[in-house]
Amino acid sequence: MADQKFDIVVLGGGSAGYATALRAKQLGFDVALIEKDKLGGTCLHRGCVPTKALLHSAEIADVAREGAAYGIQSSVAGIDIAGVLGFKDKLIDGKFKGLQGLLKANGITVIAGEGRLVSPDTVQVGSDRITGTHIVLATGSYSRSLPGLSIGGRIITSEEALELAEVPNKVIILGGGVIGVEFASVWRSFGVDVTIVEALPHLVPNEEESISKQLERAFRKRGIDFSLGVRFQSATQTDSGVTVTLENGTEYSADYLLVAVGRGPATQGLGFEEVGIEMDRGFVLTNERLATNVPGVYAVGDIVPGLQLAHRGYQQGIFLAEELAGLGPVVVEDANIPKVTYCDPEVASVGLTEAKAAEKYGAENITSYEYNLAGNAKSSILGTAGSVKAVRLNDGPVLGVHMIGARVGELVGEAQLIVNWEAYPEDVAPFVHGHPTQNETIGETMLKLAGKPLHAI
Repeated sequence: MADQKFDIVVLGGGSAGYATALRAKQLGFDVALIEKDKLGGTCLHRGCVPTKALLHSAEIADVAREGAAYGIQSSVAGIDIAGVLGFKDKLIDGKFKGLQGLLKANGITVIAGEGRLVSPDTVQVGSDRITGTHIVLATGSYSRSLPGLSIGGRIITSEEALELAEVPNKVIILGGGVIGVEFASVWRSFGVDVTIVEALPHLVPNEEESISKQLERAFRKRGIDFSLGVRFQSATQTDSGVTVTLENGTEYSADYLLVAVGRGPATQGLGFEEVGIEMDRGFVLTNERLATNVPGVYAVGDIVPGLQLAHRGYQQGIFLAEELAGLGPVVVEDANIPKVTYCDPEVASVGLTEAKAAEKYGAENITSYEYNLAGNAKSSILGTAGSVKAVRLNDGPVLGVHMIGARVGELVGEAQLIVNWEAYPEDVAPFVHGHPTQNETIGETMLKLAGKPLHAI
């Protein structure tokens, strides 16, 4: 095949890569998208979508178990793991076909194969050279491990966990961040004995501390065990199980060890360094407008230092396409991108924690309020505990909103608008929230911060 030339060549067809390609095509660019595996990347095939499918199956198991509390005679006869995996795979397959159709309908040239950057304007795929006026690196991430901890056998990552064709009796999860607590939640709902090992002082340590503490209480109530503040030392495995030793000598044994210590940038061996791109521990360094130090080369998604979220990838892809079109899009700081952890109870947040806000503006200039979901009728109907906490600058805008409780991930949209539009609680307070909805919790929190509480104490 002859060399091909495009306005924009995107290396990687995950969330960030395909969002770049779609928006660029809408703006009149001729676009090539190079993907070595399946379009949709980690999020669709090995991350967000499949884990949420398992979490939904887990929620159904919990609801069925608790039916008597709501006057419904229901129970769980067992977990059909083949059926659970079948539901997940069918969902992924449908979304995958839809994405392929979307890219085709938009006239994007999709090139299958492993691409390697060979110059600032050329990606090589096999013997073909694909040239672009602009090159966008979007090669995504992989499941990391710790030094000396080899993945294999009964030591698995989230990718193997998603395909596990059995419900184990007992698992240890190394890492109490998003991936760790989501799998802990799924397995506990399936009847598994779960222990989380987290070296930092709290579960979901990047969240507001009061939210982390509430999640710990909820997990304790659900029978999920966890060790906090002690580092992992070693793991040994046999044909039938795995034993984990912590630095203080504590040992845990289980059927499997899930290593959930975060994701690393998938950039090795792709020619980035050779072309002169500035890197840091495998991440591609960019300015705030996603340009690398090499003119004409840009990066988006998980390989750019910061939050590793599919929707951050979408946002960056759209931003970059508009930047290349000269539209001057608005930069959204990582802190102001919504985060959702889909365990039970859910955790959702956007903006600064109280500690970060105090660090930036001074503690004396910050006011916060935490509204308890016990005062919310819909939350009581759902049988969930939790809270909504907002942090504001005194006589100024809302800086952060932090939530925990069933389904609070669905509330983060309004919270995002409040924080990103720099709304004052007084701006939000006049607006009515439908009753009875969980959405009222945001309204009540804003009313309280505006000095005119209705149901808030």
